[in-house]
Amino acid sequence: MLVRIGSRGSRLALTQAEQAASRLRGPGVRVAFVPITTAGDRDRRLPFGEIGERGVFVKELEEALLAGRVDVAVHSAKDMTSTDTHGLSVGAYLPRDDPRDALVGASELRPGMRVGTASARRRAQLLAADPSLSVEPLRGNVDTRLRKLRERGLDAIVLAACGLDRLGLSGEIAHRFDPEAMLPEAGQGALALQVRAGDEHLVAAADDPETRERVEAERAIVAAVGGGCLAPVAAHHDGATLTGLVAAEDGSWIERRTGDDPVALGTELAGASTRHA
Repeated sequence: MLVRIGSRGSRLALTQAEQAASRLRGPGVRVAFVPITTAGDRDRRLPFGEIGERGVFVKELEEALLAGRVDVAVHSAKDMTSTDTHGLSVGAYLPRDDPRDALVGASELRPGMRVGTASARRRAQLLAADPSLSVEPLRGNVDTRLRKLRERGLDAIVLAACGLDRLGLSGEIAHRFDPEAMLPEAGQGALALQVRAGDEHLVAAADDPETRERVEAERAIVAAVGGGCLAPVAAHHDGATLTGLVAAEDGSWIERRTGDDPVALGTELAGASTRHA
């Protein structure tokens, strides 16, 4: 049996696709990679909100699945929308890697620093921690962002630690933020293997139940809040505590809640956000 794996074409995405393939290969199972360019890959200049509301790194992969051009799509779970697309499901979550955010270029934040990030969630939490920071937009793949750190004379940039780890670039990380200081994106650190509904058996053996439980709870918070990857919303389950966060993008206010019920947490955060509007 040949399993066609759809993936974005960046070095990190192909590394992650191979990570997934290594868990799917077996007696009688071969894999083939199908690189797919997404809207987020085509335009690396505009802010995500000007490209499309949600799922800018996901939509074209999902279309390929629905059209039957690929059998499995490999996503960074944090890039996915908070609810499953009709006709598709996450058949497996691979064991989660480090979900934390990483500071590159400096070992700590200092007043007045110029910090690069494309994430509204990171921007909000950075400015809430220190309003004197100059948080500047930074698009591109991991290698491009590292190059721009030097070319633009930024003091630091913030990236997902797991991406640097997967690329063998852990040495670039000067500091890993504790989730208490910067709550991660829902699903950060996890890889999701998406399939057509009814084809879950193709990837079921690769599923990590603990990662699934945590990531699904995080995604449920974001769905209940009503935000996607563009909204300053964060959610993280560390195995003991489920935490959600919503904030103003300029960091002028931030609301954090913990609990056991992701829907109740998300609803409470949505209410808090409305009160600040």
